[in-house]
Formats: sequence, C-alpha cells, structure tokens
Amino acid sequence: MTILILAEHDNAILKPATLNTVTAAAKIGGDIHVLVAGKGAQGVAEAASKIVGVSKVLLVDDAAYEHALAEPLAAFLVEIGRNYSHILAPATSVGKNVLPRVAALLDVAAVSDITGVVSEDIFERPIYAGNAIATVQSRDGVKVVTVRTTAFEAAGPGGSAPVETVSATGNPGLSSFVSAELSKSERPELTSARIVISGGRGMQSGDNFHLLEAIADKLGAAVGASRAAVDAGFVPNDYQVGQTGKIVAPELYIAVGISGAIQHLAGMKDSKVIVAINKDEEAAIFQVADYGLVTDLFKALPELAEAL
Repeated sequence: MTILILAEHDNAILKPATLNTVTAAAKIGGDIHVLVAGKGAQGVAEAASKIVGVSKVLLVDDAAYEHALAEPLAAFLVEIGRNYSHILAPATSVGKNVLPRVAALLDVAAVSDITGVVSEDIFERPIYAGNAIATVQSRDGVKVVTVRTTAFEAAGPGGSAPVETVSATGNPGLSSFVSAELSKSERPELTSARIVISGGRGMQSGDNFHLLEAIADKLGAAVGASRAAVDAGFVPNDYQVGQTGKIVAPELYIAVGISGAIQHLAGMKDSKVIVAINKDEEAAIFQVADYGLVTDLFKALPELAEAL
C-alpha cells in the first residue's frame, strides 16, 4: 500500500498544511510519497524529503504546474495516481480544487475534509457544520481524500527521503494563468497562526478593525472576521473564518463582537483556548468559549491593548 500526497507550496516554500497531511497518511499506513509539482521548486522538494515518514519525493518541474492550475495538475495526478492506493491533499483551496477532478477522472468517490482515520478505507469527516461526525468507507481501488489539516498534528523533521525527478504529462490546455493579485501582510497567515483575533458585526465598521490590529501586532497574531463582517464589507474575503471561509485551530482564538453563528463556530471551535468578548451575555459564542467577557468591546479593546 502506497500513498501519494500532493504537496502545497508556492515554488519556494513548503506550506505547513503538507506536514499535517503526512501525519494523516501515516495513520493510514504504508509508504508515503510526496509529489512536488511546480516550476523551480527544487528547494520545496528538498524540504519535503526531510519530513519524518516520507519514503520518496517526486519532483515534476514544468511551467504548466507553476501556478497550481487544477486542470494540468489533475491530469498529471491521474496519470501517475493509478499506481497508488491513496491520493491525499490538504483540504485547502488548491486541494479542494484539484482532487475532486482527479476523483471524477478516475471514476471513484472523493472523500473530503477528513478529521480522523479509522482504517485504510474508513474515515471520519464532519457534517452539519461540524455538529455531527460521519464515518465513511471507500471501497474504490484508489481512494482520493482531502485532509482537514487542523485535525492532525504536523509531522516533524528528521527524514532523508530520496528525490526523484519525473517527466510532465501533456497539458490538456483547458485553462491558463492570467494574473494574480495577492494580499501582503506582516502578520502570520490565518490558517497557520498560533494566535487569531477575529471581529464580527459588533465591530460596526471596517475602520474599527484597527482596534483588533493593534492587539494583533502586540501578540504576533493573525486577524480574522466572521462572515457577517465580511458580507458587510468591513474587511476582505480572505479574513473570513468559518464553514465557507478558513478553518483555523490556533492555540488562542479571541472572538470580538461575534455572536457565534453555527457557520462561524464550524471554522474555529477546535481552537485550544477560546476567548469571547461580547456585550450580549446570551450570545452563542459563550457556549464554546473557555473565557468570556461581557462588556462593550470599544471599552475592552483599548484597555487590553494598553495592558499588553
């Protein structure tokens, strides 16, 4: 039994999500191969080779894979994936874009967003916004699986897997890269930050998010938001934490002015410690919070910033 993992990277740095996916693969059992598909990504392949548990790294270097377009990546995975028992990827925007296409082309079921491994063909995944856990079995010859990375610890360093260069397969030519507009921030990335502070509708406007940013800068935290805040135009979409946003599980999550809608809770309730600040003592967020402060956030945030 051999497992193939699609590595998440930007051609320069191996993303932490790959490390969590390796841990999930180790729970399944068998040899673990990591595929690094990109352009000029030799450094990423070297980093992947040092992950504990990885037995081989496959490097395909071609301009077709430079921007992780789903169509050429899926075509390549289908070409080499038939020889594997499992194909895994993190349940990120890339993994959720590529692997369902792979499953369709292989004519197998896709098992998405797993949070637990029972056996080599039985997995656990959340349903109903995380309020229930479904146990599912795949009897397909190739099991195509995306992994919720917050549910698994990151694999550590210490490996010494060989790196094997493989040839690219034909590009189906169904898509092409035009441009990318990337947001830049000195703060850590939302899904990998140790501390996250998020604001909701209670922030009243985007201008008031500077109160959160002042605290985030003192704590080295990422800034997030509820869907209500994003829909109201307070902050951009990439701030959104929740079922239809980003799934986070930091060591500390501070929810400010967030009522605790089920959609938001699904994206952050696995955080190690949850702190809620809300003037409504009946807010649902207090049901999952380890610490709750019932007060006006416009009073509490400046006091917190000063204390820090």
